[in-house]
Amino acid sequence: MNSLLYALIEALRCHRWLRLLACAFIFSSLGNGLTQIVVFGLLLAWSAPPGLLTLAFLFATIPGFIGSTIGEKLCSRCSPISLLILTEGLGLLALLFPLLGVGYHSVAALLAVQSTEALLSGMSWPALTLLFKRGLSEAELPAATCLENVIFASQVLLGTGLGVVLFQKTSVFTLLAIDAASFLGSLLMLWLAGRRFSAPSLQPLEEEEAPAALRWRTLTVRQKRSLLILPSLAAVGSPAMALLPALAQQIHPQDAAGLALPLLFARSMGQLCGPMLLKKESLTRFAARTPRIIVCLGIFLAAYGTLPLLSGWMACALGAIFIAHLASNILFAAGTFGVLSSFHITQTASASGKAWRWQTLSASLFTGIAAAVAAGFGSVAALYAVSATALVMVALIVRRYRE
Repeated sequence: MNSLLYALIEALRCHRWLRLLACAFIFSSLGNGLTQIVVFGLLLAWSAPPGLLTLAFLFATIPGFIGSTIGEKLCSRCSPISLLILTEGLGLLALLFPLLGVGYHSVAALLAVQSTEALLSGMSWPALTLLFKRGLSEAELPAATCLENVIFASQVLLGTGLGVVLFQKTSVFTLLAIDAASFLGSLLMLWLAGRRFSAPSLQPLEEEEAPAALRWRTLTVRQKRSLLILPSLAAVGSPAMALLPALAQQIHPQDAAGLALPLLFARSMGQLCGPMLLKKESLTRFAARTPRIIVCLGIFLAAYGTLPLLSGWMACALGAIFIAHLASNILFAAGTFGVLSSFHITQTASASGKAWRWQTLSASLFTGIAAAVAAGFGSVAALYAVSATALVMVALIVRRYRE
């Protein structure tokens, strides 16, 4: 048994703080997913134009650049657990934005909560990566990769699953109350995890070297590729994911929310299951070999490309989205493992922050282009043109830095 799932189970059995951390982010992911359902559900119900739906995804991306810079700096001044507690507390306060949005029918308030979540996610990413690097041994890093993927997928898997069931059956205020309760549960679990964070592999903070600056010219080819995988995935994947609600609106205008929300759920199921198919040894191979990266991205784009042709077959559309994110999150796991395993502990926060910022810039650039193309030529044309162009650019870049 050498799958990532088995590695995660073994690590959870060995570290109580890791079990509490996993519970904390499961609570948090439930809340974030519900927030996403509230935002996109209301935008669809208010018949927002395709360009605005795409920009909603953009507003949920750009602030992560600033957040990752803040998080990287704070990691050198406070413990990762303290920083995670801070971001969860601020996330709880950010629920005031959707309350204002519902009360005043304000699209700006809905976009504000998306931006706040992006900022806080960017802050938490370097802290989470550094926490794994400090608290787990090298042999346990695949488990950290798997847990990061579970956290990433659970945001939509749990929150969207509950939101799809409840969105049209209960009030938005009830959903936001559940959201707030999930953040409170996350804060409690993080506080308990901080008290239990004493793994044998942990190195005392006072004995660590000062954080080392990253210089592109001094990095190895493996380190450069590790930093490029997640931005490459964002370049191809972000336009397609941003266009998903608009595609649903164009394919099924009579009930866009009824199609878009199940598609978001199928997306998260693929995100969760993809890395579970990998063995621990496969992570390094996927990160090192250019053809595997391009194949995963090609499968993702091909699956999304068939979506406009499946308007009459809901099950097939859900299957296409599931397959797309099965492929994309295999690559996501390889990219996160590459950052964790390729850099020294003194560079981990800087490396993860840099990868997040590049991923944010890549996603923002190509999503912005997709929004402009969608406004002029429709969401389907934007999907084909922007993501296909991004795939060609990624192929040239990763081939340049092949090992």
